[in-house]
Amino acid sequence: MTIPGHITKRSIDVLDNGFVRLVDVMGSDSSIVQAARISYGSGTKAVHQDEGLIRYLMRLRHTTPFEMCEIKLHVRVPMDCWRQWIRHRSASVNEYSTRYSEAIDACQTTSPNEWRLQSSGNKQGSNGFVDEDTGNHLTKSEQELHQHARDVYDDRLVCGVAREQARKDLPLSTYTEAYWKIDLHNLLHFLALRLDTHAQFEIRQYANAIASIVKEWVPLTWSAFEDYRLNSLMLSARDIFVIQHTIYGVCDPIILNDAWETLIKWGWLEREEDGRVKVKKSREREECELKLNKLGFTPPW
Repeated sequence: MTIPGHITKRSIDVLDNGFVRLVDVMGSDSSIVQAARISYGSGTKAVHQDEGLIRYLMRLRHTTPFEMCEIKLHVRVPMDCWRQWIRHRSASVNEYSTRYSEAIDACQTTSPNEWRLQSSGNKQGSNGFVDEDTGNHLTKSEQELHQHARDVYDDRLVCGVAREQARKDLPLSTYTEAYWKIDLHNLLHFLALRLDTHAQFEIRQYANAIASIVKEWVPLTWSAFEDYRLNSLMLSARDIFVIQHTIYGVCDPIILNDAWETLIKWGWLEREEDGRVKVKKSREREECELKLNKLGFTPPW
């Protein structure tokens, strides 16, 4: 079945028991163009001109025309993942209520090879996986915990405890469902953050599913979004300073030495007693290094 915008209604499985289901859309690429031109009707411009305008809007971050399009999704998502999702407050949401209905009898489970280790350099991230024996142990204890929590919940309901209280010890891995409606501008902001490699793995899987829908729904917009947001770099004044001095400092040690003094002032480098310069721990400096590497430069420090 198709809906306006020539997009197929479908449900996409996510994780072990979740999904993203397309409910409805309003608008298309032509709606964005129409709003930007403050005109009505279609066929007044060639497709390549429409694409050029959309790319211009995306490139210069003229966001209002993208708000002319909206999408409504039905999602099933673990509660801990939903907590991150719902922080994006620019959507209309109606969630499954465990005050009125029994909690969904499904929890997100973790395979033995999926237990991630805490990152030593990023307090909110992970890096690598536990060994096989540890993974088997953790998965077994997870299964026991999920079953025990559900048994306790069901026992409370049998004893006549109110659903609003019986639910209080359910794990955050319990799935919830919601209808989520959002305009395209705010959706693209959501995707820019949640498709990023620094986003938690679980919510990235939902972002990937949504992205596949958006790509079919507004292909011209998605192409521009990939070029100017997903696969682009934002350079700060400090980034530009480093790039300039990396280029010119190769041939002029004085220029490079002056740059080091600035980097010391920023807290990126420090000078030791013998006069040598060494790198200090700095998140901003590390982010700058990643940008330099992407551009093919080697950091001068």
